[in-house]
Amino acid sequence: MKTKYAVIFICIVALVIIEKEIKIISRVSDKMNKHQSPQQTPQTPQEESNMTQNDLLLSKWPAGTHTNFSAEQEELDDVNMYSYNGGRKHVLLMATTRTGSSFVGEFFNQHGENMFYLFEPLWHVERMLATAAEANNGTGLGWIYRDVLQALFLCDFSALEKFIVPPPNNHVTTALFRRESSLSLCEESICAPVNKDVFERYHCKTRRCGPLNLTLASQSCSSKQHHAIKTVRVRQLDTLQPLVQDPRLDVRVIQLVRDPRAILASRMVAFSSQYQTWKAWAQGGQVPEDDEEVKKLKGNCDHVRVSVEMGLSQPDWLKGRYMLVRYEDIALYPMEKAEEMYKFAGIPFSSQAREWILRNTQTTERASGIYSTQKNSSQQAEKWRYSIPFTLAQVVQKVCGPTMKLFGYKFVDDERTLLNKSISLLEDKSFY
Repeated sequence: MKTKYAVIFICIVALVIIEKEIKIISRVSDKMNKHQSPQQTPQTPQEESNMTQNDLLLSKWPAGTHTNFSAEQEELDDVNMYSYNGGRKHVLLMATTRTGSSFVGEFFNQHGENMFYLFEPLWHVERMLATAAEANNGTGLGWIYRDVLQALFLCDFSALEKFIVPPPNNHVTTALFRRESSLSLCEESICAPVNKDVFERYHCKTRRCGPLNLTLASQSCSSKQHHAIKTVRVRQLDTLQPLVQDPRLDVRVIQLVRDPRAILASRMVAFSSQYQTWKAWAQGGQVPEDDEEVKKLKGNCDHVRVSVEMGLSQPDWLKGRYMLVRYEDIALYPMEKAEEMYKFAGIPFSSQAREWILRNTQTTERASGIYSTQKNSSQQAEKWRYSIPFTLAQVVQKVCGPTMKLFGYKFVDDERTLLNKSISLLEDKSFY
């Protein structure tokens, strides 16, 4: 008799536990559905006229997308429900301008038919919010960047459409930034018929394509096994926490860094009009340390360093999901580093990617431009040493010293050392 009652008691306890777990799962599912399909109340013309420009831009952003997933994640963990979406991997290549990110992004773009790759989709967001971003030193709008990335990883292009100018017509646009840099957006299934008259304006590298149908792009994205996005717009790693913790995704963040001296030398060439002050200093002028340009350089270095320090500290939400890579290491050992990145991302290293790397890292041909991804990578690693005056290198070392030390870049004390390529300025350093 006692055994009978014991069995009944155990069954009752089990039913209570199961019921509790079902409620938790249901509650989390409701929250996730709200997040995925937010309802937005349209603004009337009168209401819009009473708003500031920044308020108006933010009001057009779907309500509910700026969501903290921590509560939902705790509930999912409680019932062991954290799972990855069918083995699909999501790679975010995070960098700053002139760090070689376009080149490294090609490692994933060239993976093959199982990869959906996007090149700098946040360009549109930054362009529309330029005034607000400048006022906040580019740090106050990180959650918008994150939410757009989140939507794109989920193959939802509606969030990005809100920032494309001119606005897409029935989800069709001719204005997507550098569409041709994404093989995924130039596939035959996405390319619309095109007249010869508009070929030059809308062409892809591989075939003639008309305006981009974002509905077809979304369908193609959903059919791919893996997704990768390259961006130089995300400045703060901590803003990505809700993205990384989204249980619908399996995100890996690869942060690419480069010697700040090399970055400055490259930017002075690529963005000549914006670096006139530095070019004047390069001609022999004194560099005032309190100049706004010098402060901006220091701020850029500090932002990158803070993000890397967080990544290397491996907080719980980022454990196993963050990788730091130096451009110089990739330039010297492209195949080995590509293999490491693919292994980290949990994606098979395809033969197509291997072949592209072999063709594009050992070329003896002259690069076709400052944005070219075809180059002899080993020669690129320290090419900057001949193009930056020692006086400017000294300035970078002074204001970016902590960043350089963390990344393992050696200082130079004189011009002779700077120009002597037999002396490496790269420490042999592992970050994992």
